Amino acid sequence: MSVRSRQPSEPEIPESEEEVLPARGQRKQRTRDALIDAALQLMNEGRSFNSLGLREITRVAGVVPTSFYRHFRDTHELGLVLVEESALTLRRMLREARRAGAPVKDMIRRSVQVYAAFVLANRLHFLFIAGERTGGSPVIRGAIRNEVDQFTAELTQDLRHLAIFPQLTPDSLQMICGLVVSTMLNGATDILDLPPGDSAQLIEDTLVHQLRVIFLGAQLWRDE
Repeated sequence: MSVRSRQPSEPEIPESEEEVLPARGQRKQRTRDALIDAALQLMNEGRSFNSLGLREITRVAGVVPTSFYRHFRDTHELGLVLVEESALTLRRMLREARRAGAPVKDMIRRSVQVYAAFVLANRLHFLFIAGERTGGSPVIRGAIRNEVDQFTAELTQDLRHLAIFPQLTPDSLQMICGLVVSTMLNGATDILDLPPGDSAQLIEDTLVHQLRVIFLGAQLWRDE
């Protein structure tokens, strides 16, 4: 009985290992997402984030409590992830809306439309942010303030790059951008209060008018 000799070649990874590694990563991601969704679901039932316990989060997620620590050190870290993930995506979308080269009036309208659609599509995330922004954990409040500062800094940088309000000093431009960000954050609360299925058009129009008033004031502003 002859045995076929194999030609020298690069070491082969068994097919089972090639399949197991990605599958393991996918399962880990699904578990992580399930834990985040469970926390959001509990808060949607009227709970504050600070009152959530690890065991009830894992129970709703359908995983054992020990698996929580493979993804988060504690519930505070889970909350920080909630803040960071929502803010990063929104900042990217608004940055793209501002950089399309449209006139300021169109840029405001487009940014508000992008923002309102994102709030509605991520309702539970924004309910969490709205609730934790003024109460709850100091750690989460600090993370939200940091993201608000990031929004303000990026908007300031973009308006400076687009040569909008060139007469303003850096401090004054940053003040104006802070007003814009605060106005949009307050508008999120009105969007979240909409009954299911209702259009956000009226709220969008109000936000656009408020931002145009801010921008009109910025055109007339002179540092003393």
